[in-house]
Amino acid sequence: MKIAILGFSGSGKSTLAKFLSEHYSLPLLYLDTVQFEENWVVRPQEEKEKMLAAFMAQHDSWVIDGNYTKLYQSERLEAADMIVLLCFNRFACLARALRRHRTYRGRVRESIAPGCKEKMDAEFVLWILHGGRKRAARQRYRDIQNKYRDKCTVIKNQRQLNAFYASFREN
Repeated sequence: MKIAILGFSGSGKSTLAKFLSEHYSLPLLYLDTVQFEENWVVRPQEEKEKMLAAFMAQHDSWVIDGNYTKLYQSERLEAADMIVLLCFNRFACLARALRRHRTYRGRVRESIAPGCKEKMDAEFVLWILHGGRKRAARQRYRDIQNKYRDKCTVIKNQRQLNAFYASFREN
């Protein structure tokens, strides 16, 4: 099984990815660990592509968490058996990101590259509220929903996410 998880920043992609990885015993790749080197330095594109291609070639099944359209997104979506889009509203995402920041402040999460301590700054807040939600991003999610209707699940709020989690726990 191959699972791609996409969504707005702060929507809970990494938490869901870990849950599904553990539920199905699948290898997990957080794309933020590919995107960044220590201290939030963006890794060179060619290196990122090699890392992701190697992961995908090495595993017949996987969970991949993250958007990053230039990191083989179309190939990931084509290969995926399940696509989950987390499309929470901007204020819910900000609240979730702030909660995450309080939990991990000054520490490195497993879903981010080594040496990248949890941070919350004005740039990230603006990204959550505006930059990451531009018309093009919203349209990409609609296009994914339409193109992959049979294998795409869209989750728009915590109630739907709780029901999604519960559906796995009941089986």
